[in-house]
Amino acid sequence: MRTSAPITRDLLLIGGGHAHALLLKMWGMTPLPGVRLTLVNPDPTAPYTGMLPGFVAGHYERDEVEIDLVRLARFAGARLILGHVDGLDLKAGRASIEGRPDIAFDIASLDIGIASGQPLTVEGETALWRAKPMSRFAQGWQTHLDQVAAGSRPATAAVIGGGVGGVELAMAMHHRLRRLSSETRVTLIEASDQILPLAPPSLRRTLVRKLNDLNIDLRLGSKVDRVEGSCARLVNGQTVEAAFFASVAGALPAPWLEQTGLSLKDGFVRVDQTLRSISHDTLFAVGDCAHMDFSPRPKAGVFAVRQAPVLFANLQAALSGGRLRPFHPQGDYLKLISLGAKAAVAEKWGISVSLPGLWAWKDQIDKRFLDRLSPPSTPMERLTSSGPVALGVMALEQAQPLCGGCGSKVGPDVLNAALCDLEAPRRADIVRGRGDDAAVLSMGTEQQVLTCDHFRAFTLDPYVLAQITANHALGDIWAMGAEPQAALASLILTAMSEAKQTETVREIMAGLQSVISAAGADLVGGHTSLGAELTVGLTLTGLMNGRAAIGLGGAKVGDRLILTKPIGVGTLMAAEMRGLAKGDWVAAALCQMIQSSGPASQILLSQAHAMTDVTGFGLAGHLHAMLEQSDLSGQISLEAVPWCDGAIHLAKDGVHSSIYPQTSSLAGRMSVDEALRLDPRFALLFDPQTSGGMLAAVPADQVEGLLAQMAEQGQSAWVIGSVSDATVGHRLTVTA
Repeated sequence: MRTSAPITRDLLLIGGGHAHALLLKMWGMTPLPGVRLTLVNPDPTAPYTGMLPGFVAGHYERDEVEIDLVRLARFAGARLILGHVDGLDLKAGRASIEGRPDIAFDIASLDIGIASGQPLTVEGETALWRAKPMSRFAQGWQTHLDQVAAGSRPATAAVIGGGVGGVELAMAMHHRLRRLSSETRVTLIEASDQILPLAPPSLRRTLVRKLNDLNIDLRLGSKVDRVEGSCARLVNGQTVEAAFFASVAGALPAPWLEQTGLSLKDGFVRVDQTLRSISHDTLFAVGDCAHMDFSPRPKAGVFAVRQAPVLFANLQAALSGGRLRPFHPQGDYLKLISLGAKAAVAEKWGISVSLPGLWAWKDQIDKRFLDRLSPPSTPMERLTSSGPVALGVMALEQAQPLCGGCGSKVGPDVLNAALCDLEAPRRADIVRGRGDDAAVLSMGTEQQVLTCDHFRAFTLDPYVLAQITANHALGDIWAMGAEPQAALASLILTAMSEAKQTETVREIMAGLQSVISAAGADLVGGHTSLGAELTVGLTLTGLMNGRAAIGLGGAKVGDRLILTKPIGVGTLMAAEMRGLAKGDWVAAALCQMIQSSGPASQILLSQAHAMTDVTGFGLAGHLHAMLEQSDLSGQISLEAVPWCDGAIHLAKDGVHSSIYPQTSSLAGRMSVDEALRLDPRFALLFDPQTSGGMLAAVPADQVEGLLAQMAEQGQSAWVIGSVSDATVGHRLTVTA
């Protein structure tokens, strides 16, 4: 039975600005059937710029002022591509994305904001940071604070640009630095002869008075010519010394827009009253990157927020053949300007006031806005049985629904029970069969390894899913010590038009090809079918080239256990499906899964007595299998095992992959202190790893050299335990 409409249209959101973030929330509540929604943004989070001064002043932590696009995308049913759009072919309906194949769209919307800062000559290593985009600025500011606190840099800063943003930033910097040093010095540099040249005089007077009260050095009529290291040289010949420069002067549009053929005003996309480009009816634009031809307005986030409902309605109308509605911007709006400490000034209709409680009001408004962008935890799909059901159905309905990736695999006990009656290989050319990472086949004087794997989708990005699937499947080849040879793909697509099938297969094959070709193998074909959910699989072969296959058995007493990737991706993906994982955690986990284990395996291959890739049965399951086949015991330390960011936090909250009840059945056969069984890290030992790292048993006297080689080639590795004699009792002992 079909549970969703077939995909016939692609909607592309470029940029995670305020309007697009609100649109994702609205789309999740009222999606348009038949539309595949895609968001492209460089980062998994987007800053809420209204709280930037509060962050700089130290009133908020960074994650308190960021919009989690990963959670919003999951709620909206959108695929999130972490990347930079650097070009549009509006005639063909294609967007180019740095580092990956372009993608197709029927309708696109731009909400990419602006960069702050006037064109400056920057010479050598400089302390200049542009306030937008905020992600890099926030990292630079935190580094500066850390160095000031350590005494390695002076508590000085300068802000280039005396608009509202620059004034707020200067006072926020002064407030934060003053808490670290009594020798704080902040300078505000403005090219015109007054700050806020377009603001009402009453507001300007209030802010100048506050700047003077804080002893902030105000340089008016001072245009910056260039920045050299920690020195800004002004056009008038003066200089300003500061250990940190923040530039908020001017508004710079994305330069690649000039190459799109769009009608622009000073580099910004000209839109009509429906927020659609006046030159191309397949593109809409909102926020600071748009110029409203019908009613020009200053660059301010309040307009993007008000545009969101109209944009949502018009995008759905454009995709379904409906009628577009106009946007009516307000004439004036309330401005609440923070004053460094927890104080603020308000201005509207030319009247400005500074009263106790204004900062608390601003704080409440800002937090209420972010609350609007915090989707509820995504409900997991469940069966909706009514009336009589077969015995056991309700128990399965109440269980956690299946995860994707390795979390969707059958448990080890079920698999072993199903395979126990499998006949031993009868052919003489089958050297190894069931029980190892891959089958080993004899081909005359050569040996070939053969493996297969497939995933139900855990990400809506087909390209990334394909890359991870390829790296995961190649892990079996590398674990045996073989060189990848050839690959066949098996794809299941969901219902969609033929044009969308073509695009989806193209993205999948490009993702597979990028990994398989880099591994030295060829993608030679495959098979496709339609089904209920996207699934990507591979069959792979590899050649031993005269070497003997390593396999699971062969570990020796005294060997050290080396692991090459952190543990916890199964828990993170399970949490992401439920809207519980932070976007930064998810982005880091996806990057880890895309990372190839080929280079690490090649280094370990020279010394490993036994090796396997850590995948669906978790670290404990795969290590136990290695020890069992080697007829030895082993010990690992929870302190020595590397963990993915966020995994311990989620495990502590009881978040596990759906296969956890099966993989954790091994816990009863392990030697571990009872107190450690309650440690969330112990639960993560049974976490299924998608595209996990290599686990190798290597001679103790070779560990130092192997780790040095790994470091030289940029590969991570951790020594997590050792191998001992089988007479110890339990196969596996876990210590703190």
